[in-house]
Amino acid sequence: MGSIGSEPVPLGGEITAQTQRKPRFLCLHGFRTSGAIMEKQVIGKWPRHVTSRLDLFFADAPFPAEGTSDVEGIFPPPYYEWFQFSKDFMDYRNFDECLAYIEDLIIEHGPFDGLMGFSQGAILSAALPGLQARGLALTKVPKIKWVVIISGAEFRKPEVAEKAYATKIECPSLHFLGKDDFLRIHGEKLLKSFVDPLVIQHPKGHTVPRLVDENSLETMDAFLSMMESDIAKTLHDSAEEKSPIVECVVSV
Repeated sequence: MGSIGSEPVPLGGEITAQTQRKPRFLCLHGFRTSGAIMEKQVIGKWPRHVTSRLDLFFADAPFPAEGTSDVEGIFPPPYYEWFQFSKDFMDYRNFDECLAYIEDLIIEHGPFDGLMGFSQGAILSAALPGLQARGLALTKVPKIKWVVIISGAEFRKPEVAEKAYATKIECPSLHFLGKDDFLRIHGEKLLKSFVDPLVIQHPKGHTVPRLVDENSLETMDAFLSMMESDIAKTLHDSAEEKSPIVECVVSV
């Protein structure tokens, strides 16, 4: 596990570009990979001027891989998985344990503003805001503000889907859809569960894509700027609330 881009925020004083903290994300890796692998996928592919505006914490899933990993020979072990699932993705094992583990991660290493997920981690990241809003997950931690979904999809099991996507998810979201991703149609369906999702299209498959074309970078910049503006406003409002009230006494 590791945190990238974390810097202390000076206490007091004017809120400026130098004192404003970065949006902080808990990053959930793909099936049978690891936090270290996702760190290499994101930090290694996204430009510095993007990653330098984020505080990213890459965590390992709770369960060691129970089978072969698709990244063997590309990235070294160990490999982990968040939960286990049937071939049709309709039944899950250790799902409740997974949700409890993520909550413990947030308590121990947070607070976090949002979730960033790839593949299995993206499926979780997309569902958790809805489950949290209904008091069914992450009840001991602050509300998830933002999500970044890379190669995501919806849970198919009705008992989970009906709770996670019963109403449109209002937290701002950024979704990556790959032209040749086997989950693309499921990622497109997932968009309908969010209010005003931002989307980055890329020509690759099931992967964390590079951010190189102008449209992708503009969309990413818009999402980053939105978060930064929200943080700046929150910090400004908090500073004003804490400012002492000075009474002026005028002698006559």
